[in-house]
Amino acid sequence: WMGYFLLYESMLDTVLYARDKWLVPDGLIFPDKAVMYIGGMEDAQVRGERIDFWDDVYGFDMTPIKDMALKEPVVDVVDSKAIVTDAVPILHIDILTCTKEDLAFQSSFQLQSNRNDYVHALVAYFECAFTQVHKPLGFSTSPFARYTHWKQTVFYLTEPITVCEGEILQGDIECQQNKKNNRDLDILLKLKFDGKHSQIENETDYRLR
Repeated sequence: WMGYFLLYESMLDTVLYARDKWLVPDGLIFPDKAVMYIGGMEDAQVRGERIDFWDDVYGFDMTPIKDMALKEPVVDVVDSKAIVTDAVPILHIDILTCTKEDLAFQSSFQLQSNRNDYVHALVAYFECAFTQVHKPLGFSTSPFARYTHWKQTVFYLTEPITVCEGEILQGDIECQQNKKNNRDLDILLKLKFDGKHSQIENETDYRLR
């Protein structure tokens, strides 16, 4: 049931429906726990190819398409060396007890830079766990883990942020199903940063589709 960004395509909704309708008391679900994380990454080359490319397409200004490209998250493999901040949890799900309403979430976070670099995007990934077995196990879709079908989900920022080691990027993320197509996700990212070389305070609406 796991989709990109864990919740894409709303496949968990059907699992919860089946759980409420057919799972017997003390029944089990595998996996039963999931956690989603977010962190900051440097990605100048790919951002240039995918986003800034539209500023000048063979002499034509196509920035309206740039705005559209920026607001659509990219599902791709992220090199672990590109991660420039710590990663923090933004969503915890217990499949045995959560409700459909819990899947529309809001979370505030703080990311600490671990080196002097640039933040071109935020990257999200998730972990799932099987905790109801004799020897609990799980898997991760982190850039530091082995490749998986789910890869990672990248949210390019409107402007790169210059960060120094130890500086804090504050953020807030809100996620809900799109009202016209519940398989899509509407995601609002609010960011605030007051560093030595960069200061920002903005918000961007993304749509994962």
